[in-house]
Amino acid sequence: MNRATHSLPASYFDALYATDPDPWNFRTSEYEAAKYRATLDALPRPHYGSVLEIGCSIGVLTRMLAPRCGRLLALDGASRAIAEARRHCAGQEQVDLQQREIPRQWPRGRFDLILFSEVLYYLDQEDLVRTAALALRSLRPEGEVLLVHWTGTSDYPLSGDAAVESFMAAAGPALVTLVQDRTDRYRLDLLRLR
Repeated sequence: MNRATHSLPASYFDALYATDPDPWNFRTSEYEAAKYRATLDALPRPHYGSVLEIGCSIGVLTRMLAPRCGRLLALDGASRAIAEARRHCAGQEQVDLQQREIPRQWPRGRFDLILFSEVLYYLDQEDLVRTAALALRSLRPEGEVLLVHWTGTSDYPLSGDAAVESFMAAAGPALVTLVQDRTDRYRLDLLRLR
């Protein structure tokens, strides 16, 4: 299996959603349901004023996270995913869903929490380093970053472990690790701005 050498473009994901509106079975997978529970349980605060979710896909986790947010900006590069997320999160007035590719279209604003769930390994090393720098600049004091990534074999530019370790290395000492948890299929890393 040959790894992609560059960040995967939005067209890659648009093609997946064109053939299957839920290509990773976010709505029905027991793995995803358990991972979402672990993701929400890892968050130390009951409520966050401003949250940025990178790679929201069809909005399943977004809808679960929304009640704990004063404002939730959820991004995905795929237009079909964002359209489905808007349907799934209808009525959640604190949720703003936008089609953007990171790091090139990084949003303005400051956030108490930035969530990267199953997304960093789609970036090449250069884009991942840029993403880490942008995340650091976008965190409010004592803001948190939650990284949740599958650790299996893929042809993505980076493995889950390589993506997380590269992000943490790029962020350097600015982020302190609060939680590192690993299951047989994914890892969860919670970091806080010093």
